[in-house]
Amino acid sequence: MSSWYSIFPKSPWLSIYAWAVFCLLPFFFIFRSSSGYEIAIGITLLLLFFLSYRFSYKSKSGLVYMWISFEIIINVVMTLLFGYLYLSIFTAFFIGNIRNPVGFFIMYGLHIAFTIMAIVIGFFIEIELFLPQIHFILISVLGTVLLPFNLYNRNKREKLEGQLEHAKERISELIILEERERIARDLHDTLGQKLSLIGLKSDLAGRLISRNPDAAEKELLDIRQTASTALKEVRDLVDDIRMTKLEDELIRIKQILKAAEMELTVKGNPEEMDIPPLVENVLSMCLKEAVTNVVKHSYGAKCHIEFEQSVNEFLIRVEDDGIGIPGKGINLPGNGIKGIRERLDFVNGSLDIEANAGTKLTIRVPDIIKKNAGGD
Repeated sequence: MSSWYSIFPKSPWLSIYAWAVFCLLPFFFIFRSSSGYEIAIGITLLLLFFLSYRFSYKSKSGLVYMWISFEIIINVVMTLLFGYLYLSIFTAFFIGNIRNPVGFFIMYGLHIAFTIMAIVIGFFIEIELFLPQIHFILISVLGTVLLPFNLYNRNKREKLEGQLEHAKERISELIILEERERIARDLHDTLGQKLSLIGLKSDLAGRLISRNPDAAEKELLDIRQTASTALKEVRDLVDDIRMTKLEDELIRIKQILKAAEMELTVKGNPEEMDIPPLVENVLSMCLKEAVTNVVKHSYGAKCHIEFEQSVNEFLIRVEDDGIGIPGKGINLPGNGIKGIRERLDFVNGSLDIEANAGTKLTIRVPDIIKKNAGGD
């Protein structure tokens, strides 16, 4: 739930202003009364209302409905005694944050019914008190009706978005797990029989080498042939493993940024970079995660991606003109930055973050893997 002092969570300064107005305005209505007794009652009711409002935020059980009921009653009394019904906006805001559908609709209906009832009775009791502020009363009633639904639907949408994001992450994990299991099965089926055969023939060649060198030599040739066949099958298996290429990922990134209405500029051509398949797969996943963070968290209008290959490393820069990442992305929602670093650790890579006017992510992977592969 939102902070107890926040009416408009995304506009903190507007929130403080609104709270100041709604907290100070009732004193104007209260001090219009000539009786000190009435003033004391009004101030007491006001204090009780804000205490109930505070306790309703602190409550983690069904007591929250009791505190809301107190707020509704106090709002009715304040309306009838002083013509001040604007506390109903506070209560409407809190009701909109109730997550339980049954509780929401019950308190929502009761709040509207008692608010309208208090206004109608107030017009009959003292019309001079309500008629001058009829326009503000209508606006307050409209807010009391619409505000809870707006907040309830927004919270429901955010909850569904969170569940959808969790489901996507879970699906990705399951896909990776399924791919690993498939690779393990294929490796077992491919290598298991041939490695067993190589072991048996090695034992046989060891026994024959002193008694029958020709037979031992034949077994060694068979071992070499079996090993070559197994090596070829492993290479074919690795080639069949689905790898994400940078140029393919760049196409999807262009579509994502276009949908987000962000301008994309690209420097360098990933197709001209001589990257080993494993490293390219890791870089593609890191690039995807980096751009996803730009779309979700930067609030920028432009994104720049740069590909570079030097003598010793592969380098990708992702830069935006947004609000920047505080604290090196440690407090960023989700696991994006952490996931990038974990993937890069697998290939001895690194991630640098600069946050000035926007954010710049620099992804580096050393060229050691390719050189080692070439020397084997």
